[in-house]
Amino acid sequence: MGRSELQDAFDHHVWANEQVLDALTALDDEQLASPVPGTYGSMLDTMRHIVGADDWYLYVLTGGVRDTIDEDTMSLDDLRPVVREHGRAWSALLAEGRDPEEIVIAHRKDGTEGHAPLGIRLAQVVHHGTDHRSQICTGLTALGIEPPYIDVWAFGETDGRVFDTPAASS
Repeated sequence: MGRSELQDAFDHHVWANEQVLDALTALDDEQLASPVPGTYGSMLDTMRHIVGADDWYLYVLTGGVRDTIDEDTMSLDDLRPVVREHGRAWSALLAEGRDPEEIVIAHRKDGTEGHAPLGIRLAQVVHHGTDHRSQICTGLTALGIEPPYIDVWAFGETDGRVFDTPAASS
């Protein structure tokens, strides 16, 4: 099978996580811990949550064959290699070419089960990351810090696959 039609979405997801990690690394501990009203929590806790959720999604989508992390106390330096490993894991998962209608069951610690098609679960990964990265960018803006430019166009430009050409002169 060729490259998955979802690969760009997941490559962007990982790239954007790394860009936000870079921005957060420049903050002091007080700034990292500052709450962002109306969002998940502090910028550090939100970044931990993004990475921890990705880890759980991968755990569920691979049938529990991978170890999970305990993101609650991880530093930004601890999170970075996990994000990179997730990029490799997302690529491997997408390369399998599984049926998006395949029902994937999440077995939760409390004994309940969540049933959802693979395609919905993959869409949730991308949405979840985008939503929470946006919250972190709001927190950066509230601190008077320019947030990183992390939209998909910026990713494509950085990757060298999105560019403009000048108009033909007449």
